[in-house]
Amino acid sequence: MPSPADDPSVQAYLDLMRESLIGRLNRDPALPGSKAEGFNDEFRENGWDWPATAPSMIGAKRMENLRQECERVLSANIPGDFMETGVWRGGASIMMRAVLKAYGIANRRVFAADTFAGPPAPARGSEADLAADFHRNSLFAVSLEEVKANFAHYGLLDDQVIFLEGLFKDTLPAAPVKSLAVLRLDGDLYESTMDGLNCLYAKLSRGGTLIVDDYFLFESQREAVDEFRAAHGIHEPIAQVDDFGGYWIKS
Repeated sequence: MPSPADDPSVQAYLDLMRESLIGRLNRDPALPGSKAEGFNDEFRENGWDWPATAPSMIGAKRMENLRQECERVLSANIPGDFMETGVWRGGASIMMRAVLKAYGIANRRVFAADTFAGPPAPARGSEADLAADFHRNSLFAVSLEEVKANFAHYGLLDDQVIFLEGLFKDTLPAAPVKSLAVLRLDGDLYESTMDGLNCLYAKLSRGGTLIVDDYFLFESQREAVDEFRAAHGIHEPIAQVDDFGGYWIKS
């Protein structure tokens, strides 16, 4: 019997999950206000628009990177759970759970951390965030009930998924996780990103993956990551996934 990484049925399932989660499978149109009108395959490939109903806005390249890194750590036996901080409609976290299901893994969990009420207002003192208005945009306020419903839609809502509801500064320090194999940061803001790094990076296993969703887009997120890396002597190169996303593997 082939390993999951080589099993065509496993790979076909994860391919379909990627296409569905980003809204490409059913050509889900972009939300009004996006640069694209209707469905644009190039935009959906690169995560340049926001789908109207699909669970993820990160596009095919970042979703595929997440899938590949989840598969890599499983194949390499890197210990730890998977976690995403900032989940929106839940798409990336759903992919994490889908990989565990496809590989038949029952002893790892997916942690999905979010306020489930939209981002907080930018913290004072974080100059790069002062002009941010994410907290005023109702689009980002996706309830926990809606996210759970999206997991259930794919048959992936179970006790291997742990939801951490609240501000990161309140939920992450006490998160019931000992080690992480994949950590995906998608809080966008300086403080949200720094909270994730300060609370969770030490729990990321050697050989594990740190994904920063918008490192190459948002100055505030990049500032937090660069400050943390400098303060902790982290020199692993940040690989660029698409116009926005980056990641590195902890050595």
